[in-house]
Amino acid sequence: MSRIGLSPIIIPDGVQVNINDNKITVKGKLGELTQEVQGIDMEVNDNEIVFKRPNDKKLVKSKHGLYRALVNNMVQGVTEGFTAELELVGVGYRASNKGQQLDLAIGFSHNVVIDLAPEISVETTTEKGKNPTIKLTSFDKQLVNQVAAKIRSYRKPEPYKGKGIRYKGEHVRIKAGKSA
Repeated sequence: MSRIGLSPIIIPDGVQVNINDNKITVKGKLGELTQEVQGIDMEVNDNEIVFKRPNDKKLVKSKHGLYRALVNNMVQGVTEGFTAELELVGVGYRASNKGQQLDLAIGFSHNVVIDLAPEISVETTTEKGKNPTIKLTSFDKQLVNQVAAKIRSYRKPEPYKGKGIRYKGEHVRIKAGKSA
């Protein structure tokens, strides 16, 4: 039995939830998100959303907690938003942004320029003695983490020196090199 799917989602003030057939739309101060829900029944009553499954088949049981978690992320996103922070570790690695364009100097012969979606706000900081950081903020958790993973994929942390793009607070296991 899905314990996550059984717990209701409390709707905070200033958030509107609309359910049409199998689509749920959540609208708040930061934006609007839509999710299609299949095989699970949803009800909105007394400032909470309740998810119920029509039967106990394995596929329906697996989607029960999934859709509850997705809708909970939507409600949390339109009220508070989500943030992903990346850190550039390496000599000469730099990051800068102009509006929605992120410019990365990460050891290639040319800079990597990434055009970001308008829903994402980007902020780059460079302090002396610290690694450059990239802070991505949006109301869509899936979009923020997908873009962060794409940026990280350009230069993943390597296991010998630890150079590359990593999430803030990520621990990279360093291998021992050749022993002479």
